Amino acid sequence: MSRYLKIKKYNISHSHLINSRRPFLNTKISFCDVKVKNNKDMIEKELETFIEITKSLLNDEVVNPVSEVIPADTLNTYFDLSLGDKGIPDNQFNELLKDVVLKTPKTSSKLFFNQLFGGRQPKAILGELLAVMLNNSMYTYKVAGPQVGIEKEIIRKSCELISYGDNYGGTFAAGGSMSNLMALLMARDRADRSVIAGGVVQKMTAYTSADSHYSVPKNAVFAGVGRDQVRFIPTDKKGLLIVGELETAIKKDIKNGLKPFFINATAGTTVLGAFDSINPIADLAQKYDLWLHVDGAYCGSVLFSQKHKHLIDGVNRADSFNYNAHKMLGVPLSCSVLLVKDRAHLSDSFAKDAAYLYQTDEDEFNLGKTSLQCGRRNDALKLWTLWKSVGLEGLEAIVDHQFDLADMARDYINANPDYTLYSYEDSISVCFNYKGIDAEELCTRLYERNKLLVGFGSFHGEKFVRFVTINANNRKQDILHFFKQLEKEAEMMVGSGVLA
Repeated sequence: MSRYLKIKKYNISHSHLINSRRPFLNTKISFCDVKVKNNKDMIEKELETFIEITKSLLNDEVVNPVSEVIPADTLNTYFDLSLGDKGIPDNQFNELLKDVVLKTPKTSSKLFFNQLFGGRQPKAILGELLAVMLNNSMYTYKVAGPQVGIEKEIIRKSCELISYGDNYGGTFAAGGSMSNLMALLMARDRADRSVIAGGVVQKMTAYTSADSHYSVPKNAVFAGVGRDQVRFIPTDKKGLLIVGELETAIKKDIKNGLKPFFINATAGTTVLGAFDSINPIADLAQKYDLWLHVDGAYCGSVLFSQKHKHLIDGVNRADSFNYNAHKMLGVPLSCSVLLVKDRAHLSDSFAKDAAYLYQTDEDEFNLGKTSLQCGRRNDALKLWTLWKSVGLEGLEAIVDHQFDLADMARDYINANPDYTLYSYEDSISVCFNYKGIDAEELCTRLYERNKLLVGFGSFHGEKFVRFVTINANNRKQDILHFFKQLEKEAEMMVGSGVLA
């Protein structure tokens, strides 16, 4: 709003209104008299700008599926990102914003294979945009209303799909790392109830695959357990946790007077996309009374597929399980669902009365009492709009298609003697090398020359290209195009002498 309120024929300064002792007996001040832009009109104008920039982005993705790389050390000279005392005119602002958007990495294009997410599901985008406009916080029914019902229904149906029984519970967290943290905290509190009031005293030990997500040791710090108390269990040639090694580690810690309390199994490791065998791990969790969490952030969405659900056989025996809908299901970031077999653990670890917040309705509808967060954005609506519109069959088709794309990629590699395959079936991570060319050099060149966005990884001493078929919008021709582009660039590297 302007510093000066134009009221009828008078120009009255804000400071004069506040500080002057002279009463304005004949002057009535109301918003009807204040000449300011209507908020509704302003928002509608910005929505038009949003649509215009979005159309430019979609058109640009067709022509330039990989954005021009702006080197980090030149970023602030390429764009004027500085923030000053005064704003800039709308026409300049819109042009700058459009330029920034078009130069941002295009994570939904058909040439993005770099991370464990990609593509777009239109109905999910609709839900995301509406969540932004509604701007509800999900801690109470009073401020979220039917959105609470939407979140509860997703939790209910997800728990039904993994056979969690009648005492199920769950919540949405700000990503897989936070879901894993919440599971670790519940495990800690179940193992030693005195921790809640008195803090961690006894040394507690947690167990996870050597190829699991880096959030496990990071979360151990937050939980007061400590990184040194996390045991990284070796994996076999397929990237699966070796169960015998797990039991050996548990026995050793018990013998040394430590308190084992938590096992993390992985449904889709970050490099090979491997699925730990849950049932034998659950046997050990039961034998030694440890909390079993299954981190399905990457590939836990196989729960929606009849064909691939066997990869998480035994998940019903886990105390907690999470999946990220922003990965395999193509929902906009972020959308992480945490499920627990017994909802009492959510309340035990995270419930705290707050009279200023929880003023109406039962705890069942005040979701803040089972969340690590207080203010929490509505991540459920975008998953609900997708699920409701396409049904379980539609989600299943999304998941199955990604495995089909991975099969196409492996078939191509296996049919070409210039390739070496490092990954295995039942994974959407396809790891390979081409003609022995250094994977890091190849991926970096593809990135710097705006050809492809694909990452590299390593396993048991071998480094390779990690090609992830997680974009369900891709088709066979997109997979073939990826390989042809990679081969073309590799030959140019050899021919130009880039490679030693």
